[in-house]
Amino acid sequence: MMLRRALHAQRLPLLFHNRPRVKPCELWASPFEALFSTHVVGDKPILVRDFIHSALYDPKHGYFSQRSKSVGVLQGAIKFNQLEGRKAYMKYLEKIYKESDVSWFTPVEIFKPWYAHGIAEAIMRTANLSVPLRIYEIGGGSGTCAKGIMDYIMLNAPPRVYNNMTYISVEVSPSLAEIQRETVGEVRSHLSKFRVECRDATDQSGWGDVEHQPCWVIMLEVLDNLPHDLIYSENQVSPWMEVWVEKQQDRETPSELYKPLQDSLIKRCLEIIDLDKKHDSQSSAILKAKGVWSKIFPKPRRCWLPTGCLKLLEVLHGVLPKMSLIASDFSYLPDVKILGERAPLVSTKKDGSSSDYNSYLDARGDADIFFPTEFWLLERIDHYCSGWLQIQKDKSSKEGKKRRAITLDTSSFMEEFGLPSKTRTKDGYNPLLDDFKNTKFYLSVPTHNTQ
Repeated sequence: MMLRRALHAQRLPLLFHNRPRVKPCELWASPFEALFSTHVVGDKPILVRDFIHSALYDPKHGYFSQRSKSVGVLQGAIKFNQLEGRKAYMKYLEKIYKESDVSWFTPVEIFKPWYAHGIAEAIMRTANLSVPLRIYEIGGGSGTCAKGIMDYIMLNAPPRVYNNMTYISVEVSPSLAEIQRETVGEVRSHLSKFRVECRDATDQSGWGDVEHQPCWVIMLEVLDNLPHDLIYSENQVSPWMEVWVEKQQDRETPSELYKPLQDSLIKRCLEIIDLDKKHDSQSSAILKAKGVWSKIFPKPRRCWLPTGCLKLLEVLHGVLPKMSLIASDFSYLPDVKILGERAPLVSTKKDGSSSDYNSYLDARGDADIFFPTEFWLLERIDHYCSGWLQIQKDKSSKEGKKRRAITLDTSSFMEEFGLPSKTRTKDGYNPLLDDFKNTKFYLSVPTHNTQ
């Protein structure tokens, strides 16, 4: 089954909804005001990534800032082995959604503690335990992942590993930061090893000095809500142009504006994707034929670029050059209406039912905007930010990769590192393995080539 997260609470896609990264309920704008707000785009044109960031995270008008009771916390673990099968599981989900009155539960919450235990086991097998274990989590939600990992290490690692470990949550939302402290503090011995830093992980100044010791970075359902840029080409052979968003006179919906490529972050992202490599390697005859064909049958091109991911990984590699990384997210989104490669779903909920917009420009604080992650591209960005891809431009360089990476389906990851028997129902149905077909885990560790 393909998961999507912006549906009614009793349907599976909600299981993989992202945790918000702004403080809810603080600076309210009513849904009506947000829907017709002109605050997302000011008087000057802005890049698409800035439009998306504002539509999602603006303190007054952003989607996440208007979501009260958005992150659910279960009182106890679900006893899957007492459920008959899928029907009973879905009925139980509907029940806990109604009782808690929240928008969604994250998978680490639904499958606690087993989801976090699988991540902890992956860390334990790979980490150099001769040095103090240091873990960063970006967007720690309710703290369930942090507590689950610390519980597992306390019970399964040598005492010195747990006693010397540090777990740091980097969280934008002050309210979620407080919830995390409460969750982790349920085990008193965890508190001396855990702290929350309320800041934006993409702001390099918040990280301080470069940390040269090995560490782990965890990002669960973070990549899908990172801002993206959009580029446009009139036809098959025209050069790419960057897309900006500007107000329209006497109209509520903004419009697109196309400019020659100038933005350095967009240019670096294009360099990594190498969109024009195939174009450059083609013969002049083929290019001429394509030029004629594009005039007769012009086909505009649109491509979404994960510039938010690139910015975050540039910062992380800069300040944590020996980090190991675990990220989990959507690899594919079904029923996307918006045009372009790597296009997002833009989904809103009204009166308990959800609907998708045909344009990202319609999202003005009332809709979630979430993107699929192309994991081959995530790996290329990872290598680029480590410095290895730039080195390869020097044909004489023999230096090996600085990262060793692997991408696994969620089911494969949990079968390898988790305890799948703990999330299996009586008839053999296992929602953790059976319902996450369009999600993957990405694991990346430094090699001996990292200085």
